[in-house]
Amino acid sequence: MNVPVLLVDDDAAVRDALVQTLDLAGMAAIPAASFVAAKDHITRDFPGVILSDMRMPGRDGFHLLSYVHQVDSALPVVLLTGEGDIPMAVAAMEQGAFDFLEKPCAPGDLVAVLTRAIAARQAVLATRAETARAETGDPAARMVFGQSDLAEALRARVRLLAQARTEVLVTGAPGSGISKVAEIIHLSSDRARGPFEKRAADGLGRGALARALEAGSGGALFLDEITQLPADTQIALIEALEGPGDVRLMAGSTVVIDETAINPDLFYRIEVSHVRIPSLAERPEDIPVLFSRYVAQASEQAGLDAPEISQDHLAALMAQDWPGNARSLMSAAMRFVLGMPEDVGQVAGLGLAEQMARVERSLLVAALGRQNGQASAAAKALKLPRKTFYDKLARYGIRPEDFRR
Repeated sequence: MNVPVLLVDDDAAVRDALVQTLDLAGMAAIPAASFVAAKDHITRDFPGVILSDMRMPGRDGFHLLSYVHQVDSALPVVLLTGEGDIPMAVAAMEQGAFDFLEKPCAPGDLVAVLTRAIAARQAVLATRAETARAETGDPAARMVFGQSDLAEALRARVRLLAQARTEVLVTGAPGSGISKVAEIIHLSSDRARGPFEKRAADGLGRGALARALEAGSGGALFLDEITQLPADTQIALIEALEGPGDVRLMAGSTVVIDETAINPDLFYRIEVSHVRIPSLAERPEDIPVLFSRYVAQASEQAGLDAPEISQDHLAALMAQDWPGNARSLMSAAMRFVLGMPEDVGQVAGLGLAEQMARVERSLLVAALGRQNGQASAAAKALKLPRKTFYDKLARYGIRPEDFRR
């Protein structure tokens, strides 16, 4: 974990004992004997949490709590209280303390409370980072959400393809935002001021294609589900791409596509610049950031105050598979805002074994996504014997080839 914990206690013996407990739990203790010594560490971007004694000479835990909230009201403060200080601790909770523990406290209880506080802090900082990106002039940063390595790789790929002038193929699972990613590539390119035309490939005739190409002149034309484009129209599209027209073709598909799925000449043109959108199951660590953003958007649309999202709620969301990807997570956010979070209720009703199985499946999928569908590399990353890894894939019906890009 190695997350910093600012530890404020004037008693050297107690302080040393707490430092040892935190070190054993993998937390990076920053000991301070007083508020004055701790003050310089209390900043808005402090990545950890604060653990402080209530009673200290001079400026006590109440003063520290008040100061912290002036700097950053979302910085968690956990207070340690003596036997007779429970009423004071309750008052501190009412003033915004994250939690309190009575001294002497069991190491397990202390670590559990600090772990919850750290999770809350990390969620806040992740949301702030996403907001900061959204305020930049980079469409990929503004519109491709998530803090995982896969999300960052997707942003990098979008920026790279935006600078190319080739046709683009965007693939991903249903609900993953294929047309949105195509539009982000367009907005990041030197054609951003031109039109972005979208058409369904299914049933699109030669005449409709010609009109769509004309409408996208100077910009881009996105054809959704390219494998459903009629064969005759595929030939017309190849001819148009080889002609003098001024439109960039972008194609989308929710199925695995190769030269047998569409005209080979068309496939090899669009396959040169290919981007695959990772599913939510491959990057469950992005779900808290995405869900928080969708809740904020849904609250604004509904004209309601955004409800608080508990860590238990986020954990339940991360344990789900989300076959509908971003689209189904958006729907869950709207139901949450309206007071109908039935998806989480379904997961909460599962037994521990079922919930753990879902988490295990998510980890397997995430590893395959990070390793580009290479099973051996994914097994090595998870420190699993190859046979054990393949047995688990078979148990959950996971195919490595589905994650190659």
